Amino acid sequence: MALVSEFLGQLTLSYGGEKEPKFPTVVPVRDFDRAKDAARIETAIKTKGVDEQTIIDILTRRSYEQRREIAFEYERLAKKDLNLALKGALSGSLEALMLGLMKSTTEYDASELKASMKGLGTDEETLIEIVCSRSNEELVEIKKVYKDMFKKDLDKDVAGDTSGNFAKLLLALVQTKRDEPSNVVDYQMIDEDARSLYEAGVKRKGTDVATWISIMSQRSVPHLQKVFDRYKSYSPYDMKESIRKEVKGDLEKSFLTLVECFENRQLYFANRLSEAMKSKGAKEKVVTRIMVSRCEVDLMKIRSEFKKQHKRSLYQTIAEHTKGDYQKALLSLCGGDD
Repeated sequence: MALVSEFLGQLTLSYGGEKEPKFPTVVPVRDFDRAKDAARIETAIKTKGVDEQTIIDILTRRSYEQRREIAFEYERLAKKDLNLALKGALSGSLEALMLGLMKSTTEYDASELKASMKGLGTDEETLIEIVCSRSNEELVEIKKVYKDMFKKDLDKDVAGDTSGNFAKLLLALVQTKRDEPSNVVDYQMIDEDARSLYEAGVKRKGTDVATWISIMSQRSVPHLQKVFDRYKSYSPYDMKESIRKEVKGDLEKSFLTLVECFENRQLYFANRLSEAMKSKGAKEKVVTRIMVSRCEVDLMKIRSEFKKQHKRSLYQTIAEHTKGDYQKALLSLCGGDD
C-alpha cells in the first residue's frame, strides 16, 4: 500500500468540479527504460512459441504513458507497429486485454462503445455499463475522443442504435448536463425531487419516465444520494425496488446501474466482476473491460469493495475462475491479494 499512497497525491481526477482521488493498481514504474522494454518485447514476440510472460510482465506493470513510449520505441527498433505485432503474436482474451492496455482509458471506453454499436444488433450491456457508470467529466472526455477516433458523434450513434425511453435516458446522460456538486445543500430541492420521483412512479398507474430521466441525468451525484435517502420517506420501497417494479428490460438495467453508481461506483464494478466470473466460463469480455478501464482509475478501491462484499479477494476469485496467460495478466493488473 505504501507504493500506492505515494502516487495518490499526484494522481487525482476531476469529478464534477471536485478532485476525486484516484486509486490505481497500475502506476508508473520508477526506473523506466523504454528502450530496454521495447527490446524485451521484440525478443518475446520473436521467440518460438512467443514468450507471453515477458509481454504480460511489462505491459501490465507500466502506466499508459509509459506503454505509449514503449510503442514509439518499438516502432523505431522493429520497424513495425506494436499493436500489429501484438495482434500477430497473441490471441483470444489475452490479445484483447493487451490491445486494450495500449489505449488510454478514454480511448478504450470510446472504442468499447463503438464496438457495442457496430454491425447487427447492439451490445446493450456494454452500452449501459459505460454510459451509466462514467462520471460527467469522463463522459465529456469520451465524447471528444470518440469524435476524434471515429469522426462521428457519440450521441448520434447512440440515437441510431437504440430506441424508446432507453434511448432517451442514454442520450440525456451523453449530453452531460449534470449539475456540478455544490457546497450548499438545498433541502427543499432534495425534498421536491424525492417527491417527484415517487409521484412519477410508484404513486401513479404507469410511469412518467421523462421525470425520472431528467432528475437522474441532471442532478449532481451528492444531491441524488440525498434524494434517494429522502425518497424512502415517501415511498414504501427504496429507489432500486421502485425501479424494478416500474420499468423492465434495458431501461430497468440502466436506471439500476445509475443508482448503484451514484451510491457506490466501486461497489457496482466489484459486483459486476463477481457476476461475470460466477457465470460458467467466465464472461471474459466483461472482466477484461472492467480491469482494463479501471486499473489506472480506481481498481484499488474496487478491490477493497470486492473483499468487503464477497468475503474473498478479487485476486483469489480471478485465480479460481480464469486460466493460463489471461489469468496471469489479470492478476498482475489486480496488483496483489487482499
